Amino acid sequence: MTATKAPIDRGRFSNKTVFIMAAIGSAVGLGNIWRFPYVAYEGGGGAFILPYLVALLVAGIPLLLLDYAVGHSQRGSAPLSFARLSRKLEFIGWWQVAICVVIAVYYAAILAWSSQYIGFSFTQAWGSDPEAFFFEDFLHSDSSGVTLDFVPAVLIPMVIIWVLTIVVMALGVQNGVGATSVIFIPVLLIAFGALVVQALSLPGASEGLQTLFAPNWAALLDPAVWASAFGQIFFSLSVGFGIMITYASYVGRKIDMTGSGFVVGFANSGFELLCGIGVFSALGFLAQSSGAAVSEVVADGIGLAFVAFPAIISEAPLGALLGVLFFTSLVLAGFTSLVSILEVVISAVRDKLELSRITGTLVVTVPLALISILLFSTTSGLTVLDISDYFINRFGILLVAMVSMLALGWGVRRVPWFAEHMGRYGSIPLRGWWVPLVMVITPLLVGFMLVLEVIAAVAEPYGGYSGWMLGVFGWGAAGAALGAGILLAIPKWKSTTPLEAPEHDEEVIR
Repeated sequence: MTATKAPIDRGRFSNKTVFIMAAIGSAVGLGNIWRFPYVAYEGGGGAFILPYLVALLVAGIPLLLLDYAVGHSQRGSAPLSFARLSRKLEFIGWWQVAICVVIAVYYAAILAWSSQYIGFSFTQAWGSDPEAFFFEDFLHSDSSGVTLDFVPAVLIPMVIIWVLTIVVMALGVQNGVGATSVIFIPVLLIAFGALVVQALSLPGASEGLQTLFAPNWAALLDPAVWASAFGQIFFSLSVGFGIMITYASYVGRKIDMTGSGFVVGFANSGFELLCGIGVFSALGFLAQSSGAAVSEVVADGIGLAFVAFPAIISEAPLGALLGVLFFTSLVLAGFTSLVSILEVVISAVRDKLELSRITGTLVVTVPLALISILLFSTTSGLTVLDISDYFINRFGILLVAMVSMLALGWGVRRVPWFAEHMGRYGSIPLRGWWVPLVMVITPLLVGFMLVLEVIAAVAEPYGGYSGWMLGVFGWGAAGAALGAGILLAIPKWKSTTPLEAPEHDEEVIR
């Protein structure tokens, strides 16, 4: 008698609470803290809440539920789930995996910077010029090209971040991914809540909040404002690039997926609003202490985190505490997001090659860690990171999200079936409103956003970087992700991998 190969345990979240915490951990990331406040300010302040809520309800939650439906019904990683729907769609899953690879290798660098700045908050190592310290003294940034000049202050924490990440991923779905979110998310809320309380007590905080929430109703007539609202929702909810498909495949059949989706969506948006309050209260203080208008000190992204906030810390009462809370929040939010991004890749490789958890983790994370360290702990790391982040978010995530909606809605016509599947145990019915959104309205909106982004990128080269760097690390990275998706979908699955979704939970183990 021929011995059969023992099935591989894919893992599973122990209950709905762990799943929700993991999904929130993925959604709540760096973009919530350093991107939303600026986008809201630029989009009309208080008036921005309207397009933001419309984007959440019309695009964010519907696409989140679509990801849930694919993973929960097909019980596999992104590539396996799409392959089970149709082999012709498998490339979409691998495309999502490739996007996650690009994001993972640079995400660790930001965590390394943030962890260093926790210590810097005590000594105010940046001195009187936080901008010069960050770009020159700390990163020794060189935007002229790619170098192999390593920066020890970044290299060492990056190695530590990757070692910790590999340990967490090796522990598995419940004991690693799930447990990390269950611990980190409450700590993140406590830390950032304390930061908000301290920021609100600073002189000038009310001026900052007035600047953020004062409604500019004329902005609602600007299509770019609506596009930025939809873009913010896509970027912050972790939808469209495989994370929620993967997480949903680890959940029991009888879990309320629709109710969970709304909880995750509104929890993410609630945290973004909290971030806006905390950040603009602090910026109001910075403006008052420097004798400038709030509009003159507003920043986002890396400039907010590593230039504006250090300036605030230097001036604020109990500045060291404010700094520790802020940069700890960045590390916690970023780490849970990095874990979710890597889980997409590990789950896909394990499904395809039928590997154990530890083997699959090492096969994926060790090469990614080496690439990450070689590219982003050097003097050119910041430049490569900035370019890759801009292009992969706009021309990777948005494009694959639109393609997946069109493929599932019109290619294999499974969206009505998904509505029925999700409604079986869901507390919120999807029939009547969800299907037309996912099949027609949301793809059109995403397509409109893509057109605007392409026009902007072509009209003015991003960041003033050289053409070859934009071509390699920008357009090249986004295009390579699609190419990798197509190539990785060519090899056939092993005969022991069922290309039909199991009907019962006990069949999830393969």
